[in-house]
Amino acid sequence: MASHERDPVLVADAGSSSLHLTVFADDGSALASYDNASAPGDNMSGQLRDLLRYAPAPMAVGHRIVHGGPDLRRHTLVDDQVRDALQVTADLAPSHVPPALLVLDAARELLPNVPHVACFDTVFHTGLPTAAREFAVPETWRGEYGVRRYGFHGLSYAWALSSTAELLRRTPESLRIVIAHLGGGSSACAVRDGVSVDTTMGFTPLDGLVMSRRSGAVDPGALMWLQTRHGLSAPDIDEALNHRSGLLALSGSSGDTRDLVRDRAAGDERAALALDVFTHHCRRGIAAMAASLDRLDALVLTGEIGEDQPEVREEICAGLGILGVTGGLLVPPADDEVPARLVSPPEAAVPVIVVPTGEARQIDRETRALLRDG
Repeated sequence: MASHERDPVLVADAGSSSLHLTVFADDGSALASYDNASAPGDNMSGQLRDLLRYAPAPMAVGHRIVHGGPDLRRHTLVDDQVRDALQVTADLAPSHVPPALLVLDAARELLPNVPHVACFDTVFHTGLPTAAREFAVPETWRGEYGVRRYGFHGLSYAWALSSTAELLRRTPESLRIVIAHLGGGSSACAVRDGVSVDTTMGFTPLDGLVMSRRSGAVDPGALMWLQTRHGLSAPDIDEALNHRSGLLALSGSSGDTRDLVRDRAAGDERAALALDVFTHHCRRGIAAMAASLDRLDALVLTGEIGEDQPEVREEICAGLGILGVTGGLLVPPADDEVPARLVSPPEAAVPVIVVPTGEARQIDRETRALLRDG
């Protein structure tokens, strides 16, 4: 085995509608991968076996878990006790955690003699200031039930922060930036001195910005009204907000911004409406995050839309002049191997930086760090 292939780590990233498996070498390069546009199913063990037939045997497996709940506040080795605790968090992110647990169980059965590490999207936000963390709800809800702002996309934010620091030749601890992860799920985060101090997602990944098929923030009074006046049940509302809302509901045709940009150009007014609502909410969320900072060193865009949807990226930034962000962004060449790229003009008061999505690489990094440092 070549020296750069020592100590391979298998990274499992399972979502509500996709599965990504990647084996990383110790230098961060990908040795093998498997991608499926469907959620994990009963054949999970078979899919893992197929990958491991041609990939080097991993010395560890890192698993992306979207929600750590109130108790799992750091990336952690998985044992039976942790696995039981993870079952509780499934209720907090029912579209995301159960598929990840299917993969975790299959991988632990198939690879019982290697360490398995749960890497949580919520860890990046565990130090949120009290004012940003607490909801103004009864104390029993907050204390006994754990209703608070957890925040998500933390693995993506951690990767984007380190990549931005490298590009700007600064330390992460010296930066005060807003990062927007824009994709099927979207959120924004304020980072002050290398630490998350505010974020748009809340108790679940449903809150905050408009998303592909998720509503984002909705007046809770409207939801109660739908229940009491129109007889919608909690499961009805849950299904609608998580799967039939967002860009899909506004456009009536697609939750993909690439489709909507094309359809808008062809005169589709509903596609135009969907993009207008999306970019408005993105600008509002970014501006709200900037309010938690005393200066803005950079605006960082990541996620599928942030990376490779220049039309949407331009519309968001062109409306943020109040923050010193301007339009006229460059279109960077697509290159997942480049950690970060500057896309704003040289004279821009606030640089705009694009970072290719790096959750899988961050999981590899966190897994190795945990095993190295204990």
